[in-house]
Amino acid sequence: MSVLAEELDKCGNNAEAKALVKLIKEDEGQRRTSLRCNQLLTDVAEAKAKAMSERGLVSHNLEGSPNLRLRNANYKLPSYYGVNFNSNQVEAIAGGYSTAVDVWDAFKKSEKHRAHLLGEIEFYKEQDEIGAAFIEKWKSPHVEYWVVYLTKGYRKNQTKSDKITEIPNKNLFILEVEKK
Repeated sequence: MSVLAEELDKCGNNAEAKALVKLIKEDEGQRRTSLRCNQLLTDVAEAKAKAMSERGLVSHNLEGSPNLRLRNANYKLPSYYGVNFNSNQVEAIAGGYSTAVDVWDAFKKSEKHRAHLLGEIEFYKEQDEIGAAFIEKWKSPHVEYWVVYLTKGYRKNQTKSDKITEIPNKNLFILEVEKK
């Protein structure tokens, strides 16, 4: 999947976030045939990254679940995506990685993050919209905060594919650089 510069502008809040999206889109293991940038997802990712940096936390459930965060921003998730406090079929987060290459390597080493970001299972493979953010805050515990939203774009009357046998929930999976 090649990434046009104009399209990439909607994918990330800055150069590092855009570089991460480019790595995700162009990875040789990417199973999706199409992945569109969505400005709303980028805006929500930036707000989430700022919230994490202000609190010094890398957590999915700041101000509610990741799915709820998107719904509250008027992003129309499919009805079969989770609605409870721990619902996360859409968000990947990390803290303490200084470059897009570093965080992408970490995401790929995490089975749950890799499956989501590369579309390795049917549920994730149908997700076709992405937005990302990167925030640096020097006086915060992790310094660097990353958020990626990757989800299924809205279609009228959308239903779950018959190929989907499970709806994964990766709420507990976050990446932080281990302190030495």
